[in-house]
Amino acid sequence: MALLFTLDPEPTARLLAEITGLWTDVSNAGGAVGFVAPVTVERVRPTAERQFAGVQDGPDRLLVARAADTGELVGCLFFEDQRFELMTHWMLLKRVMVHPRFQGSGYGAELLAEAERIARGWGLSGLKLTLRGGRGLEGFYGRSGYKEVGRVPGAIRVAPGEEYDDVLMWLDLR
Repeated sequence: MALLFTLDPEPTARLLAEITGLWTDVSNAGGAVGFVAPVTVERVRPTAERQFAGVQDGPDRLLVARAADTGELVGCLFFEDQRFELMTHWMLLKRVMVHPRFQGSGYGAELLAEAERIARGWGLSGLKLTLRGGRGLEGFYGRSGYKEVGRVPGAIRVAPGEEYDDVLMWLDLR
């Protein structure tokens, strides 16, 4: 199945609902995108609305991936501006998500490749992302060229006694 990418789609209520649903499904499948399963759409919605507001009101950007044949939302990510003049030469990738039905199909790598292509077109020097360590994500992002540049041990507490490292990854575009 081919993907169609759209940068900065119209930020409609329908799109927000699709992204909230995607986020919920990814979280409930064990995805490390800010929640711990089980989670409901109602629990995810306020966080999704805040993330979406950065796109609606600026300066953040949204990249969505849809199935070319059905238009179904397959994945998305947010380019988050640092809102600091000395850091305008790079952006933070947030909420990199691919629907669980499509994970393992290469669509996550395609989504990252499209994000890189866009960032290069903007003339950015790099892309940064953070992830929850201990879940194999370092290898996934590493295959797309990201390098681990920092780690905060135990910074992410998903439950009492269950802590994970906060891992900082960087894709140098210079």
